[in-house]
Amino acid sequence: MSDEHSAYAAAGVNLRERGQFAKGLPGILSQARRPEVLSDAGPFSGLFQLDSRYKDPVIAASADGIGTKVKVQAAAGRLDLCGADIVGHSVNDVMACGAEPLFFLDYIAGNGLTNEQKQSLVEGIARACADAGVALLGGETADMPDVYAEGDFDIAGFIVGVAERDAIIDGKRIAPGHVLLGLPSSGLHTNGYSLARRALGICAGEPEAETRQRLEERPAFLGGESVGEALLATHRAYYRDIAGVLADVDGIAHITGGGYRENLPRIIPDGMAAVVDTSAWEVPGIFRLIEQRGEIAPAEMYDVFNMGIGLVLIVAPGAAARVAEAVPGAVPIGEVRESTGERVELAGLERGQ
Repeated sequence: MSDEHSAYAAAGVNLRERGQFAKGLPGILSQARRPEVLSDAGPFSGLFQLDSRYKDPVIAASADGIGTKVKVQAAAGRLDLCGADIVGHSVNDVMACGAEPLFFLDYIAGNGLTNEQKQSLVEGIARACADAGVALLGGETADMPDVYAEGDFDIAGFIVGVAERDAIIDGKRIAPGHVLLGLPSSGLHTNGYSLARRALGICAGEPEAETRQRLEERPAFLGGESVGEALLATHRAYYRDIAGVLADVDGIAHITGGGYRENLPRIIPDGMAAVVDTSAWEVPGIFRLIEQRGEIAPAEMYDVFNMGIGLVLIVAPGAAARVAEAVPGAVPIGEVRESTGERVELAGLERGQ
């Protein structure tokens, strides 16, 4: 009996198709190599050798996903964009302690994905890794009928980096008067899509034709960009932009799920507060569109979304001008003060920002 008619294929897992997909993986992984990689696709684990340039290396690791953004990417037929999102998010998380991202592994689980769709996902990851200077060391693609609905999938990433012990950025040097420098985001990045989709009526149970129509809409808020283009903008990876100034940085906050109130306290010492001036930058139109159509309170918007600032660097006053000049798009957005109770104060919201 052929594989196509085997009991396993009837249960939703076709071993022959999986085998054909696996044959192309070595070529895809070769797009994102580093000299330290000692293994090709195929072994049960990837091998990566730390070289002698590290004196007292500390390993940093992180794992994450891109949430329900995958529903928008699938509806738009842009699975190739998932890679830039998961790699960008992961690079930013592991570098938040000052670590250099080294290698990445992916996990893709779904039901009914074609080999072409799987290849698009993995090739997108490989391109993003190559752009970030990160090795794609391996991964796993799982067919999971009865767990995922037909055509649904999820993607997760696992990243490892390294930092010298004496160069770890842990926030301990932060003091009142330190400056918050915000780096522009490329959009929503990979957070808040459950709320965004509901507010905009996209991939929220409506017919496919309505989904396409809403993705193609070009509201005045977006200055000529379509809703789909704004929602699909990939997660910016910041490491290469800030690698040269890490010695002058005392804290890094990746503004992801939980917005400002959850992420800034993760790096600011107890007894201090981050005061964020929400009028210091122009909020991109996609956030205003979500806020208006979803009738969402401004404070909740800043608790869910990055609102146009994807990364916050916390630097001493004497280094602020130097860092801002060296990092593309960096702008002062506030300062650290002694806390009067709140760990994060969002100044400007009372003025309608």
